[in-house]
Amino acid sequence: MRWLLRSKIHNAVVTRANPNYLGSITIDEQLLEQVGILPGEKVLVVSNSSGARLETYAIIGGRNTGAIEMNGAAAHKIGVGEQIIIMGFELTDRQIKPKVALVDSDNKFVKFL
Repeated sequence: MRWLLRSKIHNAVVTRANPNYLGSITIDEQLLEQVGILPGEKVLVVSNSSGARLETYAIIGGRNTGAIEMNGAAAHKIGVGEQIIIMGFELTDRQIKPKVALVDSDNKFVKFL
């Protein structure tokens, strides 16, 4: 069994950071569906801006809003305006083809990579 990349949202921009929230990352519902990340799923978030890396869980944001919001302690590590990559992994004994979505600066889907 190996951990393999299953889902990726590439070049998203953080639209809000709320350190007073209980935790997680809020992601536009449409983007979650496109790459197959489930609400509550653990994700790895990497900042292209600062190099920060953290694990948290996904929660549903408004559909087609472009919402990418860092919540709780994560908001202290990655802030508004930072460009990030959001990744989900799967423990499997078989090769899988990840769904990798490129988004624009408004977090709108551009294409699958």
